[in-house]
Amino acid sequence: MKGIVFTSFLEMVENKFSLKVADEIIETSELPSGGSYTTVGTYDHAEIIKLVMQLSVRTGISASDLVRTFGEYLFTQLIEMHPYFAEENSSAFGLLQKVDSYIHVEVRKLYPDAELPAFHYEISTPDSLVMTYRSTRPFADLAEGLIIGCIAYYGEKIDIRREDLSDGRSARFALTKVG
Repeated sequence: MKGIVFTSFLEMVENKFSLKVADEIIETSELPSGGSYTTVGTYDHAEIIKLVMQLSVRTGISASDLVRTFGEYLFTQLIEMHPYFAEENSSAFGLLQKVDSYIHVEVRKLYPDAELPAFHYEISTPDSLVMTYRSTRPFADLAEGLIIGCIAYYGEKIDIRREDLSDGRSARFALTKVG
C-alpha cells in the first residue's frame, strides 16, 4: 500500500485526535516499518489495520467508522493534490464512473507497482449508479468513505446503500440522487 495512505491517516489522527494519540498508536502497534512512512514508499496494508485497531481501542470508535471517516478525509487530500480530477467532472457520478478508466490509469503511471482495487459499474442513469468494489485487501469501508467524500465535495444529495459481498474485500454500492 502506498505511503500516501499512511501519511494521510496519521495526519488525520493528529488533526482529529492529537499528536499524542498518533504517537501512542504507532508505539503500541509493533509495526515492521517502525511507523516511519514516506508518501512514495510502499508498506504492508496490515500496518494500517494495526494502527486503526489501536485508534479504535483508544477512542472507543469502531474500526469501520474510523476507516470510513478516513476515506472522507483521504478524498479531500487527494483532490487537493490532484484538483484536475474534480475539475474535469461536474458531479459525483461523473467522477466515480472514472475511477478505473481514468484515475487508476493515472495512478499506475505514477506508481506502476501500486495494487489498486477495481470498480465495476452495473447501472448508470442520471439519478442512480451501482458500482461494485473488489480488492485483495479488506477496505470496503475506505471505499465507502471515499465515495462519501466525493459526494460531499460536489455538495450533492445522494443516498448510499452498501451490500457487503465478502469480508470487506468486495461490496456493492447503490447510489441514488435524492430530491
